Amino acid sequence: MENHERTGAASIPDGRPRGSAAPPPLLEVRGLTKSFFGIPVLEDAHLTLYRSQVHGLVGENGAGKSTLMKVLAGVYQPDSGRVLLDGEEVSFSHPTKAHEAGLSSVFQEFNLLPDRTVAENIYLGREPRRGVLVNKALMNAKTAELLESLGITAIRPTAQVRTLTVAEQQVVEIAKAVSYDARIVSMDEPTAALAGAEVELLYQIVSRLRERGTAILYVSHRLRELFDLCDVITVLKDGRVVSTGPASELDDTRLVRLMVGRPISAFFPDKLPRTDSGADVPAIPILQLEGAGNGQLDGISFNVQPGEIVGLAGLQGSGRTELLHAIFGAAPFTRGTMKVEGREVLPKSPREGVRARMALITEDRKAEGLSLNQSILNNALTVIRSVFPRRAGAARTEIPGVFSSLEVVARDLDQEVQYLSGGNQQKVVLAKWLAIRPRLVLLDEPTRGIDVGAKVAVYRLMRKLAAEGKAILMVSSELPEVIGMSDRILVMRDGRLAGELPAGTSEEAVLQLGTGARTAPGGGT
Repeated sequence: MENHERTGAASIPDGRPRGSAAPPPLLEVRGLTKSFFGIPVLEDAHLTLYRSQVHGLVGENGAGKSTLMKVLAGVYQPDSGRVLLDGEEVSFSHPTKAHEAGLSSVFQEFNLLPDRTVAENIYLGREPRRGVLVNKALMNAKTAELLESLGITAIRPTAQVRTLTVAEQQVVEIAKAVSYDARIVSMDEPTAALAGAEVELLYQIVSRLRERGTAILYVSHRLRELFDLCDVITVLKDGRVVSTGPASELDDTRLVRLMVGRPISAFFPDKLPRTDSGADVPAIPILQLEGAGNGQLDGISFNVQPGEIVGLAGLQGSGRTELLHAIFGAAPFTRGTMKVEGREVLPKSPREGVRARMALITEDRKAEGLSLNQSILNNALTVIRSVFPRRAGAARTEIPGVFSSLEVVARDLDQEVQYLSGGNQQKVVLAKWLAIRPRLVLLDEPTRGIDVGAKVAVYRLMRKLAAEGKAILMVSSELPEVIGMSDRILVMRDGRLAGELPAGTSEEAVLQLGTGARTAPGGGT
């Protein structure tokens, strides 16, 4: 991604632009406190936001970022503290009150109706009318004007939302927020589900909003975005503000240390020595594929050994996720051979994949990995109850130890998963699959949307599983993650394997292979 130059004015530590005629703040948060079930999640939080400013808000999952955003959005009411808008104290009893005051929020989970049009979603509940009838022509025209003002020409107001890409749906969410004549737009992980080229589109929108004088509160775990876009960065840790300052005076190392108390170099833990009894005997590959394919994949051949972490890289749409689904039986192979621990299997369903001692951690934990209104314990036992019901009792007694090793932060195992932070939700997904004691672990974007501290916990778990002799096949769009954690890297392109690269290879080499700019070492294509 390009390094976009920030256009905002220079700032002093509280976020105020420098200069003798510095403008008054648009938004001030003073001493905000919020607790849930007696546990404080925000303590004496403070923040200042100015017009045409992009203010980054960062911290580990559970640091209080989302809670602060939801207080400002009128979703939660603070226990104490003050919020001032244009110098006047405000209190929003409902999100509609925040909208009316010009403060809109774009949350990580989309809130769109797939069977309605873009225009109908943007103006849902406040459609322009001609008498008692909705004035669709006016609504479509206003939507087209709104999208054009954001520099968006490829999305039709009459398009059904279900036909849009994830990136386009994210644009619709932002357009909906702006349509309330927003002076402040809060964005929570707006690029979490976007590929590199799609992120550029979001950059353009942020630039347009800044030019209009809109202030943006920007939450992201992607450090490059923070430095590309933000004028000022505020760091939250354990519900408290630990730092606010110009982004230009920070770098990756200092920012990460402020967030988690350790340097970025500690992200990727060293490989651990094997602890399983099979470490000293000739290894049978846990996974062997030969000429495997289906409607989306062709000619897939490779092995994964016990104790090995194999990274699966490639561009969006290259077939990485489709490969994991085929191995697991969710979208089965229709040709070729597949062996698990030397035994020929070709799962025709996820249940057969589980019985072959495979686990698939999907990239969308909320839609595919969790029952949000169920307890942590019930989520952790879901798979084993379904496939191995006789082992559920033993697994139940083991679950507390699993959660302890994963460092899950929760009130107790009866707490509903929807109230956990993103990082802790991901750990619940991992615990659910660890309960079946898999031999092959398929990870699809295992750290997407979680903070650096939670990522390190996932990396440690991966090292531990490998040391126990399990095999791991990991899909990730973050090249530093692929390179930092993999023993070797397989690169996908157009549904085929483009080639293999060794551990410690460069990002450039992975991209060249993934785009077809060069052939694989050893003659691969």
